Amino acid sequence: MIELIVLDVDGTLTNGGITYTSNGDELKTFDVADGLAVSTWTKKLGKKAAIITGRNSLIVERRAKELKINFLFQGVDNKDHVLENILKKENISWNQVAVIGDDLNDYKMLKKAGLSFCPASGSKYIKEIVNIVCKNPGGEGAVREMIEYIIKEDGLEEEFIKSWL
Repeated sequence: MIELIVLDVDGTLTNGGITYTSNGDELKTFDVADGLAVSTWTKKLGKKAAIITGRNSLIVERRAKELKINFLFQGVDNKDHVLENILKKENISWNQVAVIGDDLNDYKMLKKAGLSFCPASGSKYIKEIVNIVCKNPGGEGAVREMIEYIIKEDGLEEEFIKSWL
């Protein structure tokens, strides 16, 4: 059973685009359906979630708080090392982890995870090593697709739906 989902940001929770305003502010767009699935996973099902990303962004910090993400690590070069530390702290094994990532900096943690996903828009090198390539691209429902797959496989569909009734 999956106890922890791990999310990359750029290209996974977002479409990978970064927009800067003339004032130098950074803009990102997140998918509402992805957000609802993540918050249901954390708030309603009581499962754990982590964001591990290579970039630093106040926007990501805000989104993680909104979704009740348990662990947020930004500016990370060695993602699998950070994830290993989370697993030790939470007493979770690699086979209880599902990871979604889209590019080479996600490679190691995707290879080690019990269940791995890549958005349709991800790198061909990542698509070759994951368990599931999502039909949806990053920032357009790939994370929701991952969570719905997990809840079906783990027999949590009824609980997932009832949590909103």
